[in-house]
Amino acid sequence: MEARATHKHISSSPRKMRLVVDLIRGIGVEKAIEILHFSPKHPAKDAEKVLRSAISNLLNKDQESNLEPSDLFVKEAFVNQGPSLKRMLPAPMGRAFRIRKRSNHLTIVVASKS
Repeated sequence: MEARATHKHISSSPRKMRLVVDLIRGIGVEKAIEILHFSPKHPAKDAEKVLRSAISNLLNKDQESNLEPSDLFVKEAFVNQGPSLKRMLPAPMGRAFRIRKRSNHLTIVVASKS
């Protein structure tokens, strides 16, 4: 049994989010929440929110079986690139430099060990 949760248009670059998501891929849910909660990186807050949502989705999906959070693990966790906001920054001699404010889409899949 597995469940997924996605969060789209997160205002953080995909590269920074992948650093956080690589920490939790394939480990137990309780340990993953602990890692994300105490991580100093800014995207860890969004990743923790999505992980908690995935756990809740799985527990609501399969209410007959008594699943405990200790029986769950992060099966998949991946980050895709979202749309970029394009902004202009004034530069010397009347020029303009383009700034791309990147975003990402985060998906986490949680499954039971049995």
